[in-house]
Amino acid sequence: MKILAFSDLHLDIAARDAILAAAPEADVIIGAGDFAQRREGLESFMTGLSAIDGKAIYVAGNNETVAELKAATVAPVLHGGAVDRDGITFAGIGCAVPPLPPLPWGSADLTEDEARALLDRIPHADVLISHSPPKGVADTHSRGGQIGSVALREAAARLQPGLLLCGHVHDCWGVSGMIGATRVHNLGPAPTWFEVHA
Repeated sequence: MKILAFSDLHLDIAARDAILAAAPEADVIIGAGDFAQRREGLESFMTGLSAIDGKAIYVAGNNETVAELKAATVAPVLHGGAVDRDGITFAGIGCAVPPLPPLPWGSADLTEDEARALLDRIPHADVLISHSPPKGVADTHSRGGQIGSVALREAAARLQPGLLLCGHVHDCWGVSGMIGATRVHNLGPAPTWFEVHA
């Protein structure tokens, strides 16, 4: 299975067009959150992605809520759930974990305990999708410190997916690492390709 994945488009039309141009070659398309910018522009931006609805699987970022994303697309939006595609299980969770400092536009965040409760619902994942990275992998911010999620790292260790695809930390776009046998990759807006086997 050929997977085309991305994160953090933030209303970038050129990045969206690059995804659309690459989409015909993909079996599954994964968007790991932050389609909107500060909770604005989501509906019209997602209309522009509607051509890939049949292949897409999404999680929300912190620049849109789960409810907002579900209202803007017919593609699956995972938040403590999973979907199967040709024998491969994709599971996911959205939002920023842990919460960011308070922002005037209302970032969509989860505490570690809230994220853990959602992740505990997932019994199996071949590919785990999240907006935030797991703690300690592809999560180092330019201002210093690792801002990933402990709950996601625990979930990766428990579920042992082949891939964990995330975004959120712009300074780590394109950065990969490992948690046990799980390859973690912070996507960014450029089309990024992966292959998985059932």
